Amino acid sequence: MLRFKLHKLTAIGTFIILLTACGEDNSQAQSQPQPAKTQIDVAQVIAKPVQAWFTYTTRLQAPQQVALKPRVSGVIESIEFTEGQKVNEGDLLFRLDPRPYAAQVSRLKAQVESAKAAFKQAESEAQRAQRLRKRDAISAEEAESRATAVAQAQAQLAALNAQLAAAQLDLDFTQIRAPINGTISRAEITKGNTVTANQSVLTSIVSNEKMYAYFDIDERTWNQHFSDASAEDQLPVVMQLLGNKKYSHQGNVDFIDNQINPSTGTLRVRATFPARAEILRAGAFARIRLASQEAAQQVLIPEKAIGTDLKNRFVLVLDEHNTLQYRAVSLGDKYGEFRAITSGLTNNDIIAVNGPAKVGPGMPVAPRKTDLDASSVALTLKDQAEPALLTAKQ
Repeated sequence: MLRFKLHKLTAIGTFIILLTACGEDNSQAQSQPQPAKTQIDVAQVIAKPVQAWFTYTTRLQAPQQVALKPRVSGVIESIEFTEGQKVNEGDLLFRLDPRPYAAQVSRLKAQVESAKAAFKQAESEAQRAQRLRKRDAISAEEAESRATAVAQAQAQLAALNAQLAAAQLDLDFTQIRAPINGTISRAEITKGNTVTANQSVLTSIVSNEKMYAYFDIDERTWNQHFSDASAEDQLPVVMQLLGNKKYSHQGNVDFIDNQINPSTGTLRVRATFPARAEILRAGAFARIRLASQEAAQQVLIPEKAIGTDLKNRFVLVLDEHNTLQYRAVSLGDKYGEFRAITSGLTNNDIIAVNGPAKVGPGMPVAPRKTDLDASSVALTLKDQAEPALLTAKQ
C-alpha cells in the first residue's frame, strides 16, 4: 500500500513539472518579437486621356537644293563668297574671264551696225526704184529686186541682233550668281581653273528657311488613326535629332500622297519644320512623332513600377490585407516618366511605386501612401505648349 502511494505521488509530481515547462515554453513563444514588415511607397494609379504616338525615322531634305554649274566655259577669275555663308538670290558668287565673250559681243555689235547701214541703203534704193517705176524709167523686175533686197537686209539685221543677244547672255553668264536663297557650301573648283559649261560643279546651295521630313505610314495605322486627315488639317508633329534626348522641334504635316504604295503598303507623308537658325540641316537623321487624332482614357503608372520576368511585364498591386499581388500588364506608349497601361490594371488599383526592387508577390508590407503627379507631362496635343516636355519613346 505504501509503495502504491509513492508511485502515485511521483506521477503527480512529474505531471506538475510538465505543466510548468509547457507554460514556460508558451510564455517564451509569446514574448518573442515578430519580424517587422517592409515599408514601401504605394500610390493609386491615375487615369487620363492620352493620344497614341507613332514614331518614324527619316532624313531631312531642303525644299530647294542646287548643284551650281556654269552656263559657259572659261577660266575662274575670282570667287566672290565666303564658304558656308548665307546667300541671297542674285548674289555674285564666281567670275569667269569675260574677255573672249566681250570680244564676241564687240564683233557682233559692229556687224549689227554694218547690217543697219545695209538695210538703210536697201530701203533707200527700193524707194528710188518705186519713183522711177512710176515714170517707167526702170523695169518691174528691177524694182521688185530692190524690194527683195530690203527684206533680205532686214532679215540679216534681225539674225545679227539675235546673235548679239546670245553673245551678251554668254558675257553675262561669266558672272555666276546665286539662283536661290540659302546656305552655300565650299568652292569645289578654285581660281585659275578652267570649267566646262553645264558640266563642272562649282559649289552647292541648299535653302535654309525650312526643312522637309518625308516618312511612310503603314496602311493599317493610317486607316485606324488618320483616315479623316488631310494636308489642310496641318497635323502637328514633333521631331528629335540624332543625339538629342528630347523632341524639341515642332512642325506640321503639309503633304499627304495621293495613293498608297502597293509594293510596301505605306503612304508617303511630309512634315515641314522651320530651319531655326541653322540647327536643322539637310541630310540630318531624325525621328518624327505623330499623334493619333483622338484621345483615349488610359491608366498611367511610373515606369519604375514595372517589373519584368521571363514571360511578362508585371506590377505589384496592394490588396486589402496589405499584401502585394502579382499582376501581368500590357504596356502602351511612354509619356515622360509615366507609361500607359493598356490592360491589367483598373482605375482603383494601388501599386508599389518603386516596383519589385525590394519586395515580391505575396509579401506583407507596411504601405506609405503617396500621390502620382503627371501634370507636367504632355499627354495630348493640347498639352504641347512646351514640346520639349516630350521625351523619347523607349
